[in-house]
Amino acid sequence: MKPIAAILGVGCTKVGEHWERSLLDLAIEACEKALEDAGNPPVRALYVGNAASELMNEQGNISALLADALALDGVKAVEVRAGDASGSLAIHQACLDASFSRGQEGAILVCGVEKMTDVMAPEVARIQMLFEDSRSTFHSGVTIYGLCALLTSLYMSTYGVSYEDIVLLAVNDHKNAANNPYAQYPFPITVETVLSSPLVADPIRLFDTAGIGDGAAAIVLKGPEGARSSSDTPVAVLASEVATDKVNICEREDLLALRSLRLAAGKALGRAGVGLDRLSFIELHNTTSVIGILSLEALGLAEPGKGVDLLKEGAVAIGGRWPVNTMGGLKGRGHPWGATGVYQVVEAVWQLRGEAGKNQVDGAEIGLTSNMCGLGSISCVHVLARWEVMA
Repeated sequence: MKPIAAILGVGCTKVGEHWERSLLDLAIEACEKALEDAGNPPVRALYVGNAASELMNEQGNISALLADALALDGVKAVEVRAGDASGSLAIHQACLDASFSRGQEGAILVCGVEKMTDVMAPEVARIQMLFEDSRSTFHSGVTIYGLCALLTSLYMSTYGVSYEDIVLLAVNDHKNAANNPYAQYPFPITVETVLSSPLVADPIRLFDTAGIGDGAAAIVLKGPEGARSSSDTPVAVLASEVATDKVNICEREDLLALRSLRLAAGKALGRAGVGLDRLSFIELHNTTSVIGILSLEALGLAEPGKGVDLLKEGAVAIGGRWPVNTMGGLKGRGHPWGATGVYQVVEAVWQLRGEAGKNQVDGAEIGLTSNMCGLGSISCVHVLARWEVMA
């Protein structure tokens, strides 16, 4: 295993409704925490992942704005927009930078940020559909949760699965979020809680959806050379891979197969030289529970239609075979679009450094994060490891 980059520091804000704070305020807090955690190294480049600041906050050019606010005079500043995969794509670009600029002095700062409460909920839903194909689904008036409802119904009818079993993933996320001080919804729920919550799009209920929240997360990374001299606890990035699928899900050969995730994960695990049996934990993208279950199947952890069995058997719980969303995932921690992929990596670093508190996975050595845009038009997968695993 040969790392492509080393993560030196991480930081994030609590996900929530930050009425009194701006998009820039949140980004600054996360970046300052990450830089302090990394020992405040000189920064040569800044990558910012954000989905919709121009539409929700009337602010563009946020990479340069953030560089200015952090007094990073003259650095390269790049803004990455790819819907709710923006954060993970920003990390991907930073990893490419670190890999292709080996030996260059200075660290790379990556920030994912989203401020979603500046507009009303219907406007959030409208903007979210802009990540889909405007020639088809967007102008139909359907929402992401409407599309997820169709996939949920199709999954149930195709494989004879009950909705009660599907939402076990949401229950798992909330259980883990209860111990995460940065989570938007830090409390446990039951299947009955989900089933008694308001209907959003039949059969999906409110407590099976990711809420609207604000947040920012950041990491500091550099090339792998000299990582040990730069940090006492560097975390290795073994692979960072991206793949795409048809944006219009109606054009896909199999609506219940997340092909972009399967391709990205296959490439990432292959490049890392890691098999599924080596993974200590997995951070999944789960806009609703069915997307998380389809993700388990796309990764190859279960056959099509059998992902629910992993939930019922407790395999995805902390202490299980493949702990999933150890700090709450999109459902419990929250889903501030452009920040989500960075939150996943921050939480993976906590696990690999043994800093996940009550949610620590014993002996965590290698973790995988998967973040996607919409319903899998883009998927980005990172494989991370404790530095000692390199020995």
